[in-house]
Amino acid sequence: MQNSGLTLNLGSGRDRRDECINADILERAKPDWLVDISKPLAATTIDWCGEPLEIGPGTFSKIIAIDVLEHIPDLVAAMTNCRDLLEMGGEMHISVPYDLSLGAWQDPTHVRAFNENSWVYYCAWAWYLGWTGSRFNMEHLEFRFSAGTDLELPQEQLLRTPRAVESMYVILKKVPI
Repeated sequence: MQNSGLTLNLGSGRDRRDECINADILERAKPDWLVDISKPLAATTIDWCGEPLEIGPGTFSKIIAIDVLEHIPDLVAAMTNCRDLLEMGGEMHISVPYDLSLGAWQDPTHVRAFNENSWVYYCAWAWYLGWTGSRFNMEHLEFRFSAGTDLELPQEQLLRTPRAVESMYVILKKVPI
């Protein structure tokens, strides 16, 4: 593992982070890297802290994608690009709306919501996507509950209760196949 130490804040929007390379599809977000992560990526050079930085395969140790993936129509292409941008052993930290939450579909720009099975094809079934060389392994899955949820109920019951779970926080790690 190279351990570049660089973190990509994907879909930075208003959540600009000084310690990260902020990437967004919207020019009005004033990102460090203006990019559509679901389109083919060519090696590119950006100005990072007054120095040129070449972005290509294996550039990042970590990718943060908070409330981003639900907006991307071609998620397979985006996840393939994210996998490629990570160095081996790098992690992708993701927060997405849970498919039964109120917030999953209130935003008209959402094209999908997620559940605990949404990660299978990027992990164990990566072969189905034609991925070779590397895939993701799910390192962490955390359910974030809606305000007012009765946390005294068993988790199995909460997970089956519409609107109890607001979002999921997932950590995927790039591993060799």
